[in-house]
Amino acid sequence: MNTHLKTVKLTLKGKNPVTMDHLSVRGNNIRYYILPDSLNLETLLVEETPRVKPKKPTAGRDVGRGRGRGRGRGRGRGR
Repeated sequence: MNTHLKTVKLTLKGKNPVTMDHLSVRGNNIRYYILPDSLNLETLLVEETPRVKPKKPTAGRDVGRGRGRGRGRGRGRGR
């Protein structure tokens, strides 16, 4: 989950802290979040129902035929 932060103090190892207006962090670089105890999570968290994608019309298509045989069925016969 990518995260976008405002008014951030960035501290790198062995360097002085740097204040930034905006910072975006890619999700795979985030290990955990530390939130203050004074933060009221019940008012901030919103429960959303999953969105349902609309069905695409299947007119003019063969239904249930699959998408081909696929690839990668073993190492072959060595020919």
